[in-house]
Amino acid sequence: MTGLEKKKWYQLDSRALSNLVIVCVGILLYLGLTHLSQVRDAVGSVISVFAPFIAGFVIAYLLNTPVDFFERKVYRNSRGKRALAIITVFLIAIAIIAILLQLILPQVGDSIRQLLNNLTVYLSNLNLMVQQLAQRFHLEGEGLVNLVDHYNDFIRSLTSVDMVKRATEFLSSSAPELWNFGMSVGNGVVNGVVTALTAIIASIYMLSGKPRLTSQLKKLIYAAFPEKGASRILAVSGKANQIFVGFINGKLLDSAIIGVLCFLLCSLLRIPYAVLVSVIVGVTNVIPFFGPIIGAIPCLMILIIVDPWAALRFGVLIIALQQFDGNILGPKILGDSTGLSAIWVLVAIVVGGGLFGFPGMLLGVPTFAVLYSLVKEWAERRLEEKGIDADGVPRAPTTEK
Repeated sequence: MTGLEKKKWYQLDSRALSNLVIVCVGILLYLGLTHLSQVRDAVGSVISVFAPFIAGFVIAYLLNTPVDFFERKVYRNSRGKRALAIITVFLIAIAIIAILLQLILPQVGDSIRQLLNNLTVYLSNLNLMVQQLAQRFHLEGEGLVNLVDHYNDFIRSLTSVDMVKRATEFLSSSAPELWNFGMSVGNGVVNGVVTALTAIIASIYMLSGKPRLTSQLKKLIYAAFPEKGASRILAVSGKANQIFVGFINGKLLDSAIIGVLCFLLCSLLRIPYAVLVSVIVGVTNVIPFFGPIIGAIPCLMILIIVDPWAALRFGVLIIALQQFDGNILGPKILGDSTGLSAIWVLVAIVVGGGLFGFPGMLLGVPTFAVLYSLVKEWAERRLEEKGIDADGVPRAPTTEK
């Protein structure tokens, strides 16, 4: 066989093969977009099957940093240091969860129960204050009068005996449906417990077998791709892992500090339901940019009903906390872990939230940061190949002597 032998018609060169792959990917993308509901159902079914292992991976990913810390710093001279580090981190996590269950959650439950029990009194007081303000500032317009009348009707409906009667009739007529709902909830609880145990066990196996899993994954990548491409994939994965770990761990720590500060300041300013308000603020603060606003809205709605002046104090407090977090605490903890400007952070949150809801708002920023770094690196490399600097100005040609 010689090099001049004529190529068979069915043999493809690299260019034709790459074009064929692009066409196939385009067809698959078109079919996926035109049958989006079926694709979403199929993906949901697959995710539900692998849900315990996905949850286990999330747990292992969050606990990997403290496990590595204990393995390197505390148990570095001990036998079985990886196992000791895993046991220590899980014991600490269990202790934190137990403290939350014993100290915070009961107070949150009591606050919600007290709020519901005193809701009628709070609404009546708010209605009286609205009428007093209307009389003092001569706001006797027709719209305000109608609003107050509707508000009075709403309060009377809450205090009406007919409401209890209607609720009793509803419970009596809906007994079979409630029984089926209770059975569904019971089955869901059992399945949730099994899923949680499976996730915890899977996370322990992932943490303990991390060195082996990492080595196997590297071998698989080098076996499937050319050496240069495999090295590139591993470099990008390492960069993405660095961004995600720095952002998620930093954001969790930042939100915990903001929640504690909010509780202390609410207690100092005598704002009602300080624990409930602080938990809402701390949890929603994990969302970048919009987190304080999202958390402040329900808190203000609660406090306006309970004590409007306390709501005013809380509004000033949340603005101060937001400025402190955005200008001092956040940069200290997160640093430049994402490398994104404010406009790109806003784009990442809006797009991620629109596509994937709350998880998209939380993970949209680090995901966009990884894409941004890749595009920036590609652009810089192309500019360097074309002899153009970062400002878009062609470099002066160098003359060799």
